[in-house]
Amino acid sequence: MMSQMPQPTALSRCPSCEEPLDAGDRFCGACGYDLSAVPAPPVDNPTITMNGSSPRPPSAVASVDWPLAPEVDSSDTPAPLHRAMDIQGTDSGGSELPHPHPESPHPHREPAGVRFDRPAQPDEYPLAPPAAEPAVGPTAGPTAGTAAGPAAGTAAGTAAGTADPRTADLGTPPAGTKLCVACRSGHVDSDGYCENCGHAQPRERDHMEQELGAVAAVSDRGLRHHRNEDAFAISSTALPDGSPAVVAIVCDGVSSATRPDEASLAASRAAGEALLEALPLGTHPQQAMHDAIVAAAEAVNALADASTAQGEHAPHVNAPACTIVGAVVTPTLLIVGWVGDSRAYWVPVDRSSLPARLTEDDSWAAQMVAAGLMNEAEAYADERAHAITGWLGADAYELEPHTASFKPDRPGVVVVCTDGLWNYAEAAEEMAEVVPLDAAERPLHSAQVLVGHALDGGGHDNVTVAVVPFPAPPQGAGSA
Repeated sequence: MMSQMPQPTALSRCPSCEEPLDAGDRFCGACGYDLSAVPAPPVDNPTITMNGSSPRPPSAVASVDWPLAPEVDSSDTPAPLHRAMDIQGTDSGGSELPHPHPESPHPHREPAGVRFDRPAQPDEYPLAPPAAEPAVGPTAGPTAGTAAGPAAGTAAGTAAGTADPRTADLGTPPAGTKLCVACRSGHVDSDGYCENCGHAQPRERDHMEQELGAVAAVSDRGLRHHRNEDAFAISSTALPDGSPAVVAIVCDGVSSATRPDEASLAASRAAGEALLEALPLGTHPQQAMHDAIVAAAEAVNALADASTAQGEHAPHVNAPACTIVGAVVTPTLLIVGWVGDSRAYWVPVDRSSLPARLTEDDSWAAQMVAAGLMNEAEAYADERAHAITGWLGADAYELEPHTASFKPDRPGVVVVCTDGLWNYAEAAEEMAEVVPLDAAERPLHSAQVLVGHALDGGGHDNVTVAVVPFPAPPQGAGSA
């Protein structure tokens, strides 16, 4: 969605000779393979059961039911069963969200509020060299146009035989400063450049990693984007009974909107903070997730620029926007919530059990499939497949937070990710194949492996993934 990721019929490598391909190639430049003969994407059965005891072919429909977590005010009546292939989000009133029907008066009309997020961008982003600055002091970086070359800018930079400052031993940097990633010896100034070799340092959001014991997340800019427009928030807290609750929020900025990086950061922070505030107070995790998505939407709405007003809805035009997906894991419950096409997957520790996709995309393709107008292969082969129909932002057509609650009967991990990952492992079975077997014990390593899988596949988009083991392990109270 957020990326310049080709449609599902595009490839990053030639299926015949494995040579890399460029966007828009119709034939392989190395072997001449006809790229239009691309196999249909694998069929995914979203929301299949997590507690099936015997494996079956991926294409079969799960036959085992799982229970839905009761609401806070539930009575003694049994909780309704949640059937496979029937995961349904709930609105703020608890009602099921409507799906388009093929017998509607306009079944082929594109869904209202569709956002096509594919601005034309070059495949490569050349980085301009840092602007030349005059030498100041003994540690000033190289100055363009000097005769002394790289040694210029040192105290005796013009003297013959002066050592290259990029290899000089500058000692231990003062506390609070960073070493250059290029020369490994110079100090990084406040502008993000090395004072020794002048190399521009990577931006903080280009690659981020965080681990909090029971949850870990990794985010990377990818290989084609000029900045990282994803963001995440992970944390842990305690419920009123002292049991742990682990939180993971992942947001994907809408590239065609203004300031998408700010939108994803604001949404992830707002949702994470809302959950950390509500869960210790005894709010049911499913309701807390709904409220957290609303809080995230309000945070993104606040970024809209009212100074461009040209009428009643002008501030909403191309306002900052993002998608959101989150998970809350307790010792007994697994809660997911989302808006957009970022996803959550369930991968059991026992790989003989079936994995599952826990979310249903807010996208053109998903609506076509739900309406019975196309099968998945047809829908995802269409150029409109990744057009999103739900997002957070002041110009969103309508905010409909989707939430679902599960009670897995076996240990596993929840993979919370943007489409920068699932474009390379779309079906639940494919995702399970790339999740390391020890993911529950090494969540950070697993998140790193999953990001690496996306980068190896082409890295066309920003990629962000959080790995959350289930059940939540016992740990101390308080947030992290």
